[in-house]
Amino acid sequence: MSVVLVLLKVRPPKRGLTSLPGQTLRWKLLALLLPFLGLSCWLGYKHLQRYVVKPEAIFVLGGDEVRERFAAQIAARHPHLPIWVSSGSPQGYARRIFAKVGVKRDRLRLDYQAQDTVTNFTTLADRLKAQGIDSVYLITSDNHMRRACIVGEIVFGSRGIAIIPLSVPSDAPPEPLEKSLRDGARAIFWLTTGKTGETLFPYKHLLTNDDTNTRI
Repeated sequence: MSVVLVLLKVRPPKRGLTSLPGQTLRWKLLALLLPFLGLSCWLGYKHLQRYVVKPEAIFVLGGDEVRERFAAQIAARHPHLPIWVSSGSPQGYARRIFAKVGVKRDRLRLDYQAQDTVTNFTTLADRLKAQGIDSVYLITSDNHMRRACIVGEIVFGSRGIAIIPLSVPSDAPPEPLEKSLRDGARAIFWLTTGKTGETLFPYKHLLTNDDTNTRI
């Protein structure tokens, strides 16, 4: 921050006057620092948001029944929150998982439209917003959380829905960064076109068992 303040003290050169080499260098440095400063402020805000925002629903990404069992325990501790499960276990089995810990059936919303991580969010963003939900607990495996958060911040964030991640412990290795970057690009593509672009951003070589069914 002190570096930025020092740079701001330098006034831009007036028209018709040749700027000094030192001034030009300072303005170039300032131009480079401002994006990083903005990113730091945004990340700080998102971190703080996790402590001040009260989730209004539980949002579970399918792909492993362990996530649903974990979500059921969270739901039992928060009896006022509705639970949304995107492309999880078969309906009857999923209901039994939640019923075992006393979660009432009318709290459970099971949706099976999603084919992958991106569509987990795009298929339900508008429905959640229509229900007046502005914040959710996001539940998925720890090795999948980075990608889920990137997509969630873009898709749910575009609808004003904040996410508070709750990771499910997993023995699976961390996902490659390429998967997060690819799905982040798909999420942005969805914002601009309304399409998820799964055929435009193929990477079958990065397919893992962590995704729902044959999801990537």
